[in-house]
Amino acid sequence: MLVFYNLLIRFEKVRQSGLSYDIINIHFEVICMSLTFLCISTFFKGNDFLKSCKEAGNKVFLLTDKRLEHQPWLREYIDTFFYIEQREDGTYDMSKVINGLGYVMKENKIDRIVALDDFDVERAAYLREYFRIPGMGQTTSRYFRDKLAMRTKAQECGILVPGFAPIFNDAEVEKFIAQYPGPWMIKPRSEASATGISKVEDTQALWDTIHALGDDRHAYLIEQYKPGDVYHIDSISYNGRVIFMWKSKYLSPPFDVAHGGGIFRSITVEFDSAEDHALETMSVDLLKAFGLKHSASHTEIIRAKEDGKYYFLETSSRVGGAHIPEMVEACSGINLWKEWARMETAEAKGEVYKLPATRKEYAGIVISLARQEFPNMEVFNDNEIVWRMEEPFHVGLVARSKNHAHLLSLLDKYKQIVEEQFHASAPVPKRSIH
Repeated sequence: MLVFYNLLIRFEKVRQSGLSYDIINIHFEVICMSLTFLCISTFFKGNDFLKSCKEAGNKVFLLTDKRLEHQPWLREYIDTFFYIEQREDGTYDMSKVINGLGYVMKENKIDRIVALDDFDVERAAYLREYFRIPGMGQTTSRYFRDKLAMRTKAQECGILVPGFAPIFNDAEVEKFIAQYPGPWMIKPRSEASATGISKVEDTQALWDTIHALGDDRHAYLIEQYKPGDVYHIDSISYNGRVIFMWKSKYLSPPFDVAHGGGIFRSITVEFDSAEDHALETMSVDLLKAFGLKHSASHTEIIRAKEDGKYYFLETSSRVGGAHIPEMVEACSGINLWKEWARMETAEAKGEVYKLPATRKEYAGIVISLARQEFPNMEVFNDNEIVWRMEEPFHVGLVARSKNHAHLLSLLDKYKQIVEEQFHASAPVPKRSIH
């Protein structure tokens, strides 16, 4: 049965609730064949997911921040936009979202809710539980957003983590200091990347930092500082099993880049190496322990210099940032965003999802802020380069090779060129911004 949807009229009460909207596509659909996905992204990201989700035959709704209304979303693949405005404290009024979606769902059944950004994971879980929509609930979502919850859960499951503690109680902090000599890291429990992290070297600086947090100290934790090599593992889980995993090593860890003004670099881990197997074992154990069923994920692990052991740092139930998907696709042929959408669609329809065949080559990425608004990247002319960044005041590229040593030498060369001709730095923001 073909039904014409004139959504503009039907969503008038959504506007009245405080949740604004925009109708992009009004078209005929075969209802019995179509699912409706509500995607949430309060940062500008996830276009490939939205496109793939639509191409799989779904109706696609996007809930995003009003400030992102004019970003270059792939509008032809989005049936309806919903906008919500951020409050002064950086939060959103979820009661408005509930009211708006409540009206929408009178005539539009929402089958799945997907968070495309770190900061939307808990919002999506809240909405799933409120409307009883299948998917990750609030308890599990905290393992992928709250750094205290994820460390506690990992430790309970026998996975190595650096020493950590909440900073609710002064006596507990003193006990931690006695057990784990400095330096230490003070980390926000719910930020992303290196945002809001402080490294302190001595007890006085530690207490000064904690006291400066005031009434917000409950939102932070203290962690033992462990120098070492940091890795990221980018995965897709289906029916509770990891079906795709790609391991890479940061040549410049995010904290060092954000706080030291460095150049971001990463490279695929050598296949079948000891670190390759160790990273896979810990990542699989971790995602199983956290109960991840159907999602992309991005996990970070450190190999400590002091003992050579691998320690879990953090994880998230989304695709990694910093153009890591472009790097992963270059060496594997797998677009994480697209396959995540295809997998979610198959799962929702009760169909079997099959991962495409993967390529097995090495890839590396270099990204930096640039002094120039539109850097001339003609100096980077090697045949190994397969992707170039096209953002103002940025320089970046991805290179691919079958030879790990050769690729590493190229990344070293590109780093030197960027340092000499392009590199700029900026202070790390106190909290994430759009």
